[in-house]
Amino acid sequence: MLSLPVRLGLYYSAIFIGTGASSPYMPVWFHHHGLSGAQIGLILSLPMLARALSAPMLAIWADSFRLRRTPLIVMGLGVAVAYALMALPLGFAGWAVVWFAASSAFSTLSPLTDVIVLSRARRDGFNYGWPRGIGSAAFIVANIVMGAVLTWGSPELVLVWITAAAALAGLAARWLLPADPVHEDGAAVRAQDRFAGLGELLRDPGFMTATLAAGLIQSAHAFYYGFSTLAWKQQGIPESLTGVLWGVGVGAEVAFMWFFEPWRRRVGPRNLLVLGGVAAVIRWTALAFAPPLWLVFPLQTLHVLSYAATFLASLQLVERLSTPRNASAAQAINSALSGGVLSGLATMASGPLFDRFGAQGYFLMSAMCVAGLIGALRLYGVRRLDPA
Repeated sequence: MLSLPVRLGLYYSAIFIGTGASSPYMPVWFHHHGLSGAQIGLILSLPMLARALSAPMLAIWADSFRLRRTPLIVMGLGVAVAYALMALPLGFAGWAVVWFAASSAFSTLSPLTDVIVLSRARRDGFNYGWPRGIGSAAFIVANIVMGAVLTWGSPELVLVWITAAAALAGLAARWLLPADPVHEDGAAVRAQDRFAGLGELLRDPGFMTATLAAGLIQSAHAFYYGFSTLAWKQQGIPESLTGVLWGVGVGAEVAFMWFFEPWRRRVGPRNLLVLGGVAAVIRWTALAFAPPLWLVFPLQTLHVLSYAATFLASLQLVERLSTPRNASAAQAINSALSGGVLSGLATMASGPLFDRFGAQGYFLMSAMCVAGLIGALRLYGVRRLDPA
């Protein structure tokens, strides 16, 4: 019988084996079907822009079930059907509609899973980073394998891969996730009460400052996620190495989550957020100058701070600034900003920037991180985040 942290890690893997292929390589699939950089940026950004609304609404819908895993089953299987529809010759408008529905649902799986794992980690005394790190390792596998596949196979294989991964995520939710109730008494909560919990968060200046600051730093990865593969290709870096480069970044992330828990606890989430923002400014500014391959590798290791530290800081800040009543909505709002409206705007801008300036589009990402750092520094005035 597998331990709970391992089962949770395997479920994260079922999610990230899909995103590890879709994040770097769906732009290649769209490009293969004749879409321009601007069109790719738009089609990727639309669900992100709507996520500020769609993610909280999906979280409220998820809390209408008695068990936290039930909506994850439904959404995983639904996304698999939507991805399969992408194989039809729908054209730009049709693909945009289907991708919008699929991406909106699939992007909500991780924050809803975070609620389960954070709660269990606190209750059972294990490190949240262990199961999350297992998922990140699966992300690396997808990066490298799909990059290798694309050296000899058609970009159509990207769609086959992510469709199978979504179906796996839906099935895995039933067998790997615990039957935890949404609420301790096992009863369903009225929609009126779920919306009230959401309103409390939106009116909380400390919560909104934390999510906006982390969201700006996280969403500054938009140009990297959408166009790093194409930018490196322009620089003469083959697609087979693209997967390796992504893997280096995520490998550093996994090590951070697995082995640096005592250090993270000493540093605290506010300091982690500042460190992540500083590293992100350095990373994106350097990549804007299209550095040689030997320098790209060490720059990729900064992912440990620009993404991993910022991500973990945001989870901890959000958990401290929310209550069990609105925990799902809190993590969904956090995800909606970092991977939603802010990322959507950044992704939409990234397409035209890539078409016109190539790798220099990273300069906009650096500017976003500076804005996020300003917000992170303001969190030192939020008393609820002071050590007890």
